[in-house]
Amino acid sequence: MKNVQKQRPSLGLLITLVGFPQISESIFTPILPALSHALRVSAGRSQLTLSVYFVAFALGVLCWGQFADSQGRRPAMLGGLIIYLIGNLGLLISPNFTWLLGCRLIQAFGASAGSVVTQTIMRESFTGITGAKVFANVSAAMALSPALGPLIGGAVQTHFGYHHVFSVLVILAIACLLYAGARLPETRPTTVQVASWRQQAQVLKRLGTDPTVWVYGLLISGINGILFSYYAEAPFIFESHFGFSALAYGRLGLLLAAASLLGAILVNRLVAYWSSMQVALGGLGVSCLASLGLVATAHFALVPGMLSCIFLVFLGLNVTLPTALNRALIGYESVMGSASGWFSLAYYLAISALTYLMSWLHNGRITTLPIYILGVTLVMTSAYLGLYRRTRQ
Repeated sequence: MKNVQKQRPSLGLLITLVGFPQISESIFTPILPALSHALRVSAGRSQLTLSVYFVAFALGVLCWGQFADSQGRRPAMLGGLIIYLIGNLGLLISPNFTWLLGCRLIQAFGASAGSVVTQTIMRESFTGITGAKVFANVSAAMALSPALGPLIGGAVQTHFGYHHVFSVLVILAIACLLYAGARLPETRPTTVQVASWRQQAQVLKRLGTDPTVWVYGLLISGINGILFSYYAEAPFIFESHFGFSALAYGRLGLLLAAASLLGAILVNRLVAYWSSMQVALGGLGVSCLASLGLVATAHFALVPGMLSCIFLVFLGLNVTLPTALNRALIGYESVMGSASGWFSLAYYLAISALTYLMSWLHNGRITTLPIYILGVTLVMTSAYLGLYRRTRQ
């Protein structure tokens, strides 16, 4: 048993487990116009399939974080994957939009184990420079997986119809369950104790009064909020306004995939010369400048310019995200499962709110999303500059 606890999961397994929830979210995006038409709902309402996902996801990370502390990381992950499979089966047989939203909640609740449990495993298994590099690679997967989602969804819709996207999700759930069942070790340290409700309240109070946690939580939620707001709005920009096919729009995911991979490469190289905080600040600077360019090119409807700026926005965000994930809960090692659960609950609720905000702002104009991205990026940069200056004093 001791040997099992000392085992570290492979990078491939970590990437799989942290990536499948993201694919589940973004695979919906190219089918939103078709889904809206087939189920006779408005574009704004169809985007609820994205925002409600994060509500259930937020509740799930808290529950699975507690379960991971009390029962172990492996049982929590396998339990989440089973519920995720049930939700996907429900999506496959959904007769109407209300049923679909309900199954989407079940799917998200199960998928959330892939986020909170995987990040807990990573934080307790890898530290220092090794930890920074592991988080960089996994962060790339976190950005790459939703980038692949539209490509998969667009291809499936084009060749088989939007409904078979749900069949792909069922297959994905089964594959992840079998992979984790065969290869995931138990990594929970023997020193971890199940926190009482009083201790939970203390952890929550400590998190809530920690300005560093607030800033990194803002970065994580802001970056993911931008990402999934893009996936909520972009189909209506490129498919409805510019006339892209679902498959052509799906291929745009490769642009974000390239940004995530290049971001991971840059982080791995730059941490050897700069501090991780300096790297993150540089990434935010690139995103701010690119966001300004995106607003300008969208105003003139310059598609090549828009795509170039989108690439640079997400390149900068992918350079910043690993530092936020790696440093957010430093000092919370003894209560990592509980702290991860509460922390993840907060930032996933924020992601849900940011995604819902984008659906509320939806007005058919192609400049709405760029202005939204610029605003969120400027808020993140301002907050992080304050933290950076305090740490330099």
